[in-house]
Amino acid sequence: MALKAPLPLILTTAVLLLGLLINPVDQVIAGWPAIVFIFAVVMVLQAVGFTHAWLQHTERLYDLFGSLSFVVAVVLALALAPSVSLYSMVMAAMVIIWAVRLGSFLLLRIIDVGEDRRFRSIKQSFWSFLTIWTLQGVWVCVTSSAALVAITASGRSPDWLLATLGAALWFAGFVLEVIADRQKQRFRTNPANTGQFICSGVWALCRHPNYLGEIVLWTGIFIAAMSMLAGWQFLTVLSPVLVAVLLTKVSGIPALARRGTMRWGDDPAYQAYLARTPLLVPRLFGARRP
Repeated sequence: MALKAPLPLILTTAVLLLGLLINPVDQVIAGWPAIVFIFAVVMVLQAVGFTHAWLQHTERLYDLFGSLSFVVAVVLALALAPSVSLYSMVMAAMVIIWAVRLGSFLLLRIIDVGEDRRFRSIKQSFWSFLTIWTLQGVWVCVTSSAALVAITASGRSPDWLLATLGAALWFAGFVLEVIADRQKQRFRTNPANTGQFICSGVWALCRHPNYLGEIVLWTGIFIAAMSMLAGWQFLTVLSPVLVAVLLTKVSGIPALARRGTMRWGDDPAYQAYLARTPLLVPRLFGARRP
């Protein structure tokens, strides 16, 4: 308990310090550096969400608050920017489109399923539950950081070659993620597939195409923002890095791999699927077939 209690405060302090380091020069609102102000609003939103969740003993709005926080962050960035350009609007649009699509998808999923199994034990502990909500705020702040700096930066013009390349990557990642989610949703709602694992469509190219799309699109946003960054602002490379680490090492692939082993570990068809299908990056040539 002694270690858990101060962790939300430590995490909040760390993310506000990051905001101070990457804040564009002279961008201040009511005495606050603009990025710090945006990060503070994001963390307050998580506190509000946690308060409701703890009192109601529910996690159903967790993902919705995460997506809403991304939207609020980029809208604030546009409002605080010295000027709004086509470039800044496109940067904001990429984040908002992604957030609205993913947030609505996750909300409908939890309404259908009824609960998020990740929270069964966590929501029993005040500090553990608060820490998870705080970590969501950190995720929102760090992941959106490159876009926020690019939107609020002044005195620099975007490199349209990098911006176009980044936008193209974002589009490719976004389309892949949408296709993967829809294919899996259709698979799960088909009674004939009850108890089965998906291995068709883009899920035949790699085992986690939705996560690949997520990593690619945030990498695209960082590339699109690069020409607007200077000095400490290159710390915003943590945006795609954090997404990749979370999905491949923390809460994404490892959890699904454990669940898959428990459900189908003795199924020869599942073992064959694992053997022939890359984990994350599809093979362009020389794919093995069992």
